[in-house]
Formats: sequence, structure tokens, C-alpha cells
Amino acid sequence: MAETHKAGAFDIRNVIGGLLAIYGVILTLMGLFADIEAEKTDGVNANLWAGLALLVVGVGFMAWARIRPIVVPEHVEPVSDDPTRPAPRKKPRSGH
Repeated sequence: MAETHKAGAFDIRNVIGGLLAIYGVILTLMGLFADIEAEKTDGVNANLWAGLALLVVGVGFMAWARIRPIVVPEHVEPVSDDPTRPAPRKKPRSGH
């Protein structure tokens, strides 16, 4: 059986999830430790709630990427409909 390769850190869901989680941490910390400014948000701590929501969505993206990873195919057929597009390079097989 051939070994499958996964996109891993290069999966766009990990990048998006990581960025959302970073912003979520920053906003959550601002909501906990900064001035709430309740008169601007009608008594709601908007930074805290937005930060928590971003954390949940960011972790959701990263969990989605881990649960359903993108499998990168070993061999890709050359594209024949676009003569200006170069064909993908084949990886040399080892052991055969």
C-alpha cells in the first residue's frame, strides 16, 4: 500500500484557524483585562464575546483540518488542455 501524504500545515484551514485563534486570544485578553467601555456597547463586553467566538471558530477550523485532512495524490496526470501550463514533476520512486 502506498504511503499517503497530507497537506498538514499547508492546509488553508489550519492557516485560517490559526489566525482566527490568535485574534480570538487577543480579543479575549482585551475583554478580560482592558476597560470594558460599557456605554459604547450597551453593557455588553464586546471584546470578550467576539474573542470567545473567534476562538471557537478558529479551533473548529483546525479540528476540521485534523478530522478530514486533505490527501495529496502521489501522481498527477499532466494537463493537456492548457499548453502554457507546465506539467507537474514526478517524484522519483525509491526502492523499486
